[in-house]
Amino acid sequence: MIQLHDKKFVPFISEEEIDFAISEMVKHIEDDHQEETPVFIGILNGAFMIVSDILKKYRFPCEVSFMKLSSYEGTSTTNEVKQLIGLNQNLEGRSVVIVEDIVDTGNTIEELKALFKAQNVKHLKIATLFFKPEAYKKDIKIDYIGIRIPNKFIVGYGLDYDGLGRNLPLVYQLAE
Repeated sequence: MIQLHDKKFVPFISEEEIDFAISEMVKHIEDDHQEETPVFIGILNGAFMIVSDILKKYRFPCEVSFMKLSSYEGTSTTNEVKQLIGLNQNLEGRSVVIVEDIVDTGNTIEELKALFKAQNVKHLKIATLFFKPEAYKKDIKIDYIGIRIPNKFIVGYGLDYDGLGRNLPLVYQLAE
């Protein structure tokens, strides 16, 4: 058990499970993009570790960029997505793979889809390491899902609780 700020967390997903899930996602991404050079867009801050591991495993030419959005305060979503750092490149006619750490309500995904549609990308795919099907409220396809999890608050492997926990190599869930 660990404590971050005022909350206690218990181990939930091991490093090995995370590594396996990313390897499987990369196989599917490679299958879909062998004939082109995709641009991976990591959504900061949470996706930095996932993007790094995807790129280490991806065997074909690719590019990477990042955006920073925010929709959480503490352990709950604000239901409002704010763009803190935007893209500074033209993606028209390119294949884009958005890389998220976690998809729960889908509000961020909805915002991202609208942003990239306006950029006239050739293909837009969405990858997430963690997916909460119980919390998902949108009708947007998530193309690559690493691990489906219950609707519980998690930290570690890029995910935080008020700034703490991103550096943890495994994932913890909020203790009951």
